Amino acid sequence: MKKRYFLCAMVLILIACHKKSDQPYSPVTESPQSPMSKQQINEFIRQQLVQKGTFDWKDASDEMVWSALQNSDSLLSVGYQPLGETAVESRVHTININAAAWVNARDQVLDLIYQEEKRHRLYLQKEALEAWKEYNIPVVNVKVSSLKSLQLLRGSSLVRYAEPMGYDPIATFEQRVPAARSLSGGGSGCGGYVANTGLVSGSDYTTILPNAKASWNYAYHNIQNAWLKSTGAGVKIMVIDTGVSPDQENLGTGFNQGQSTNRTVEKIVTLPYETSTIDGCGHGTTMSGVATAPRCTNGNACGVAYNASLVVCRAVNDVFIDGSSEVKGVSDAYVWGANNSSVKIISMSLGRLTSSSQIRDAIQYAYGKGKLMFCAGGTSYNITSWLVGVIFPATLTQVQAVTGIQDKAISTACDDCHKGSQIDFVVVMEKQSTGLHGLSTAVSGNVPTTVGGSSVATATAAGIAALVWSRFPSYSRDQVLNKLTVSASGYPYKSSSFGWGKLNADAATN
Repeated sequence: MKKRYFLCAMVLILIACHKKSDQPYSPVTESPQSPMSKQQINEFIRQQLVQKGTFDWKDASDEMVWSALQNSDSLLSVGYQPLGETAVESRVHTININAAAWVNARDQVLDLIYQEEKRHRLYLQKEALEAWKEYNIPVVNVKVSSLKSLQLLRGSSLVRYAEPMGYDPIATFEQRVPAARSLSGGGSGCGGYVANTGLVSGSDYTTILPNAKASWNYAYHNIQNAWLKSTGAGVKIMVIDTGVSPDQENLGTGFNQGQSTNRTVEKIVTLPYETSTIDGCGHGTTMSGVATAPRCTNGNACGVAYNASLVVCRAVNDVFIDGSSEVKGVSDAYVWGANNSSVKIISMSLGRLTSSSQIRDAIQYAYGKGKLMFCAGGTSYNITSWLVGVIFPATLTQVQAVTGIQDKAISTACDDCHKGSQIDFVVVMEKQSTGLHGLSTAVSGNVPTTVGGSSVATATAAGIAALVWSRFPSYSRDQVLNKLTVSASGYPYKSSSFGWGKLNADAATN
């Protein structure tokens, strides 16, 4: 009898163990008394950046991720999947998150969070868990207070990633030395985009018909020669940035003038809680101008693809993607561009130090839809230039990473430009002798401003790509990219710092 009882007990234990192994989470511990400090978290991130060149939250401990939540707004980005699914990222553009299996997985993840969080937040309603709704990619954004909740998620087979949305140390690192340009109440990379009245004709620009200014750096990429074959007509570029100034008519009511005709400009906003597309920073206005400003009659700067159409999206407040709302804004912008069949090229001169799997999902989604994407390799005014090479998301293989160089030698990056093995192309945008940068539209008026860094290089590259796609309208994304690559100055050799080299618009449109 005892033997039979023992055997039965063992069977029950084995069954229980088997069932436990099927649960989508692992053992957990209670929250520590206090989270790690920002200094501790940032030091770990810095070490990872120095050692690896990139930082991914999967390399951090549960306690560190939880501490990052406590040191920010507690919003967690959770990528989910049904049990048994694999390689979701590479086919995210094909997934219907409204299919039963995906809805069930999402509900299980939310229930897992709710069951733990309600122990600490007595009045929590399950319906209030999500900060924002997602309609295209398999991710939920939820506020998490408990370390145990985080551990349950990170140990679950239903969860692809669980990352703090609003924690990135880039702003903290920037504060260690004099800050970047800023408007009153603005952020890094903002301000200063006003008329440059000291520009010299023949040296800093060339006057072209009907009365526009072609930036001095266009000659280094044979852009004016390319204009004899293509002006960007029939191609739509999406610029993801800080919006556009309503006071710059060349990107508004004057978008079609002079030799720029039959094209459209669309202004949208994906930054949560915002409804205005107005650029309070100035950066988005200049990037839009570099890519698509009209070949005008009023003496302003001419964009590279002056007959391309434009979608300018306000997804952030400044050039750092360092808040939860900005992560969501950028993610939604890429999804919007992916789902708009008329958008062929997406340009984004923004970045962050830590990776964001939610943004990566959105970029992969757009890549799967055939979009050609350009991202800035990184621009610093201080510590981040030596702290890290190429910044996220330019580190992703699905995008073309661009940086800026000086006019005298391809081996010399601009004063603030990042470089590294992930760079694909470079654009001349800084005079070595004077430090003068490329021309663009100012936030208002018809006197151009100047703008530097990998930002202007990226928008210029997007404009050159539009010239190529307009010249070969039946081409796929990969065929356009091949044209850009084989005509670049370094091809067939790729530099460990400057990619394939300088883009050549004239050769690429042959």
